[in-house]
Amino acid sequence: MDAGTSSERPNQRTLTTRCCIVGGGPAGMMLGYLLGRAGVETVVLEKHEDFFRDFRGDTVHPSTLQVMDELGLIDAFLKLPHQQLQKMDGKFGDTSVRIADISRTDAKYPFIAFMPQWDFLNFLREYGKRFTSLKVMMKADATDLIWSGDRVVGVKADTPEGPVEIRADLTIGCDGRHSVVRQCARLEVDEIGAPMDVLWFRAGRHPDENESLFARVDSGKMMVTFDRGDYWQCAYVIAKGQYDAVKARGLDAFRADVTGMAPILKSGMSDVKTWDDVKLLTVAINRLKRWTRPGLLCIGDAAHAMSPVGGVGVNLAVQDAVATANLLAAKLVSGSPSEEELDAVRRRREFPMRMTQAMQIMVQNNIISAALKPGGQPLKAPFFARIVNAVPWLQGITARFIAIGVRPEHVRSPSSAG
Repeated sequence: MDAGTSSERPNQRTLTTRCCIVGGGPAGMMLGYLLGRAGVETVVLEKHEDFFRDFRGDTVHPSTLQVMDELGLIDAFLKLPHQQLQKMDGKFGDTSVRIADISRTDAKYPFIAFMPQWDFLNFLREYGKRFTSLKVMMKADATDLIWSGDRVVGVKADTPEGPVEIRADLTIGCDGRHSVVRQCARLEVDEIGAPMDVLWFRAGRHPDENESLFARVDSGKMMVTFDRGDYWQCAYVIAKGQYDAVKARGLDAFRADVTGMAPILKSGMSDVKTWDDVKLLTVAINRLKRWTRPGLLCIGDAAHAMSPVGGVGVNLAVQDAVATANLLAAKLVSGSPSEEELDAVRRRREFPMRMTQAMQIMVQNNIISAALKPGGQPLKAPFFARIVNAVPWLQGITARFIAIGVRPEHVRSPSSAG
């Protein structure tokens, strides 16, 4: 729709708020919590009726645990069911190597917590209820932006009670890699691409099954497994666009490929009964060339889709939210930030985002692409992986990059009793 136009819809309600956040994922819920904590009138729109979606990023890294600690939430947060990973081992062909050891970093919480994303998001929603300035609207599907000239002044959404317009001084797109907000704002996306897609599935786990190995790379094949207590979360990596070819070989052949790489999954693969138990994740790496319009900002996957490499997507989104609150919360208390002030978020977060994507691209080009070539020679561990395995203190450096990241953010936004 053209800027400057607006169409009335039957039974339409209008709400007014200081900030409207579109998307209730990690970026949206964390930012909503932080702005509510700062006393900023904020509405978060989440299009689903709950947060329960399987095969979403479940890794909560030490950088995010540090944020929860700074908010005084860490003790309650770690009471939620989760598993902890400290050492990251990989297997290249027949060679096992240690890739990272988080205990060798200075992280206050030196582990990755594996926690269902819906538990993380529900936790933020429940604790956010203490702030009267924060409203989370479930089953509110954003459909368009509201414009006044070249300025975004709010969002149109569909709800079970009918259409609603949320008029806001600032609209923030946190609605993921398929962002409606960035599409409606006509923000240009720089597509970088990825050589692979991922098949996600669960395999049952017996209590006596233990294995620290999480990544397996062999000629023509790659898989990652995470111990989730009573099941294994598995990511089977395939060459881009090869899902139909994998399906054509049949489910038995797929199960055989999986157990050939990870024999520990043999009994649990009976949980994969049909292809409905296997979810295709299309991998993309991209980023916006600009993150703003007047009255509008995009962060998280809406601004930069990350590869699954390193499992850093959730944590980059949280870091974006913390930086956004640090830079804008005080300004939002009294008014609407200028586009230059909004762009400060990009200037703060673009370097760590680009560095992380560069690491992911390097892994894609030097390890994943080579591994997925059919009919290759027996795979050897890359030289850098062999060096890291041989020199333990290097495992702390790789761990820091993955677990803490480039330029981690700390909570500096104001707190107002709500």
